[in-house]
Amino acid sequence: MDQKIKLGVSACLMGELVRWNGGHSRDRYLTDILGQYVEYVPVCPEVECGMGVPRETLRLVGDPDHPNLVTSKTNIDHTQRMIEWARKRAKELEKENLCGFVFKKNSPSSGLFRVPVRTSKGMPQKKGQGIFARVFTEHFPLVPVEEDGRLNDAKLRETFIEQIFTLMRWRETLSKKKDMGNLIDFHTRHKLLIMSHSPNHSRLMGKLVAKGKAIPMEDLFAQYETLLMGALGLQTTLKKHINVLQHIMGYFKNQLSPDEKQELLEIIDRYRQEYVPLIVPVTLLNHYVRKYKQPYLAQQVYLNPHPIALKLRNHV
Repeated sequence: MDQKIKLGVSACLMGELVRWNGGHSRDRYLTDILGQYVEYVPVCPEVECGMGVPRETLRLVGDPDHPNLVTSKTNIDHTQRMIEWARKRAKELEKENLCGFVFKKNSPSSGLFRVPVRTSKGMPQKKGQGIFARVFTEHFPLVPVEEDGRLNDAKLRETFIEQIFTLMRWRETLSKKKDMGNLIDFHTRHKLLIMSHSPNHSRLMGKLVAKGKAIPMEDLFAQYETLLMGALGLQTTLKKHINVLQHIMGYFKNQLSPDEKQELLEIIDRYRQEYVPLIVPVTLLNHYVRKYKQPYLAQQVYLNPHPIALKLRNHV
């Protein structure tokens, strides 16, 4: 990688002592493993909007769709204060060109999913979203977002990391001239990766690129980006991966020996039965790409979508 990916992150996950009790929630995966490839932009909504450390805890109350942010004992309402700060901070983050954001689970300011909201019905309902998280996702609808706890799930982690690496490559394309040549180049390299997430999106994006000359260039790139991030937001599946693996195999139909073809079919079948992870058939296919000098496949991002040291395909 020539440059690191810029990611926003809840500051406590970096080990910063900003939690209500003066502690932190350092996430070793984020700091020690993913951090080798990422430049983080830490954000702590509570501290940045003027609350001290330590401080009284906060909670969400009221309507789960539009909750209020109040202190847990004194019931001081900080909703408007947080919303005004969050809108200003989101505007400031535009210049960071973030490729994603990792939020703190269950935080009344930063939790993305199922944040507890106290309602008149008694028990908290896990239907809320943190105030800052809501403002951020509304301001940056195409930027990938995830929570720290959910990144422990191999499938969710794979999806998020493929999103951020692909968005970085897309941003590199946008930094060049917006023309058909650069769009076709990007789409060609990412075609199989997109297919592994959504064959339907792959077809739609292929049609969009094919009729691209009839669409104003700004609109074309905007439509393509929306479809791209929509596709990558969908999880890959065993069935979709097998479809792509068999598609790749078709490029070698006149080159593989009978023994090589049989070996590849057996490896794909072992993956189908979940005896081996995805990295096994992908490694064999990469070997054949080099051996038989297949130029189209050599440029396919699907075969090398992120650093192998992240070991993502060892678990799916």
